[in-house]
Order: sequence, then structure tokens, then C-alpha cells
Amino acid sequence: MTDSLATWIDGAKALLPDAIKLRRTIHAYPELGNFLPVTVKTVREALADLDLTYEEGPSSSGFIATLKGPGQGRTVLLRGDMDALPMPEDTEVEFKSTVPGAMHACGHDSHTAMLATAARLLHANRDKLSGTVKFMFQPGEEGHFGAVKMIEDGLLDRGPKPDGAFAMHITPNIPTGVFGAKAGPFMAATDEVHITIWGKGGHASSPQHALDPVPIACEIVLALQNMVTRRINPFDPVILTIAQINGGTTTNVIPETVVLGGTLRSVSEDSRKAAKEGIQRVANNIAKAHGAWAEVNLIEGYDVTVNDARMVNLAAKTSREMLGDHSFFTMPAPVMGAEDWSYVLQKIPGCMVFLGVAPAGCDHNTAAPCHSNKMQLEESAMAHGVALYAAVAERFLDRGFD
Repeated sequence: MTDSLATWIDGAKALLPDAIKLRRTIHAYPELGNFLPVTVKTVREALADLDLTYEEGPSSSGFIATLKGPGQGRTVLLRGDMDALPMPEDTEVEFKSTVPGAMHACGHDSHTAMLATAARLLHANRDKLSGTVKFMFQPGEEGHFGAVKMIEDGLLDRGPKPDGAFAMHITPNIPTGVFGAKAGPFMAATDEVHITIWGKGGHASSPQHALDPVPIACEIVLALQNMVTRRINPFDPVILTIAQINGGTTTNVIPETVVLGGTLRSVSEDSRKAAKEGIQRVANNIAKAHGAWAEVNLIEGYDVTVNDARMVNLAAKTSREMLGDHSFFTMPAPVMGAEDWSYVLQKIPGCMVFLGVAPAGCDHNTAAPCHSNKMQLEESAMAHGVALYAAVAERFLDRGFD
């Protein structure tokens, strides 16, 4: 390990108590969506003594803090998301959510704390920086297009514009302190699927005088699964889940309508387009074959998150040199979760990596995952996250993608 890399991991370990304290404070007061006044106030107070400049926009609570080193070279963007999920917390941690119906179940509290701590660590060693570091504190990742809001506000285009971008996401389902990533498609695109089948209501005893949408809806659900397996390239897969079937009011009335709801996840624009066309075709034609009609509404979600191979390689080499050969592994396939970091990577070459935070004494294969009401994380792993943020920033500023 070089002296420079030792600086980052040793410094991150020294700052770990502060990172944990900040994470727990954010965790106890979760906020949802694009406007997070309490969280932003907490983060800004944690950074108040640092020589940083700040930029924000009108569309969200998102802000960028900028640290300039003595060099006038490249600029790198590091990101941490700040929002929570609309769900209850069922853990017994002493710092559990104090807000009913809100929980940091996806680890954004740790992302924010690691990024703020990395800002402190880089600030303390800014004489080593041959360029500029921008810290992107982003709201609204959980379906609210917070990254897009910040992009539309021009925050990523203000000079100096970033030449590379790096982010990380924790997961309890990777061994503690280990990073994982892959080049190319890394996380899926996600779209909402809503299908309304219109029939004709009537008495359950006389279906011949009605047009029952229930069996038509059931047929559509099964046909959609066949469409996915028979019409979509298995090496460019999609996942189509119909998670809701709503119709009817009582046992002896045939309803007028049935509504289906679900999600489509894909890892390329080709498979995404093919699946969307297939959903329209299957639903409309099955309904039509029965004398009914269907209305299909596809609500576009996040795009595919595509990692730049050069930044993945930089992160992998840096991690292995700093933390050992087994600290980073190449993922065999994308994950089907989605990220609005995808929009940043459409503008700036970069990547996202996963950081394993399996709780102590817990098998990472069976640990409560992100978005679970029982999700917990091993806070000591945050030192690895802080160190990699800092080390990747320094190396990219010094060497670019080499």
C-alpha cells in the first residue's frame, strides 16, 4: 500500500466515530422526497467548519459542496443520496426512526454520512489534490427523480464541470467491507405498468348477460409472463411483475372493470422497448378477443444505470491496493433495482459500486435486505466507504482513468 492510500484508510478509521454519529442522527429523523430541510441542516452543520463553496437550485434540497485543491486539473463528482423510504421501522436500535411511516431502509443515511466524512478527510489532505472535488448531496432518489432535478437546475454544469463521477450504495447482502461492481449495465431501468380491463358488470348467476373482466385479466397476466419468456432475448432480460389485481366489490356481482398494476425492469433500452410494445399488444388483443377492451398506461421510471468500465477499473485497483485483493469483486450480472444515478452517468463518465455492510454475526445471504423494515447495517464498514471515496477522488484527479 502506498503512503497516499494509507492516509485515506487510516484517516477514515480515525473519523469513523464521527461518521457513525452523523449517520445515526440522520437515521433518527428521516425525510421523504425532494425537500429535506432537517437532513440538509444536519449535513451543512457537519461541514460548517470546512472551506467549501456551496451551490443549490430551486427544484429540490439538493446541493453541491466544492473543495478546490492546489492543482488546477480535473474535477471529480462524488455523490451521496439523502432521502428515506415511506415505511415503518421494525428494529430495536436506539437511534430508530422517530418519524412514523418513514425509515432509512435503503442506507441513504450511511451514504450521506460517508460522503460528508470523505469531504472532511479530503479537506484535511487537500494539499494532495491536483484538482477539484464536488460533493453531490442528493434528495429524492426513491422514485422522485432527485438527480434529474439537480441536473435540470444546472448544478452539474456549473464550472468546473466534472470529468468523472463516482458513487456507492450499501447492501447488507455482500460481506462486510467488500466492494462489488461491474462495467456496463449495472442496475435496471424501471417502469410502472397499469392496465385497466373494461367489461360489462352483471349478476354473478348470469355471466352470459355480462362481460366478466376477471378471467380476461387473469389471462392477460399469464400471457404477459409467456411474452417475457418467449419474445424477449434471454440474454437481455426483463422482469415483469404484476403485483396488484383489483376488481369487484362483493361475491355475487361481476365487476365492470379490473385493474392490474406492476413493474417492468430491464437492463437495456432494446429489451425495455420490446417489453413495452409486448405489454400493449398482449393486453389489448386479449381483451379484444373477448369483446372487452384494455387501457394500458406505462409510466416511465429510471433509466438503466450504465457503469463506465474505466471508472470501475480505477475503483477496483484502488480498493485492492488499499484494502487487499479480496476487497473488491466483479459482479457477474446487473441487479434489477433501479437508480437515478443513471442520469448523472449519462452526462459524466463514472460508476457506482456496492459496499457490503452485513451486520456482525449475520450471514450476508440471509441478512434483511435494503427496503426491509428490519434492515440494519454494520457501521464499521463505513470506514471502507469513506476511504474509497477519498482514494478514488485523489487518484482520478492525479491520473484520470489510467
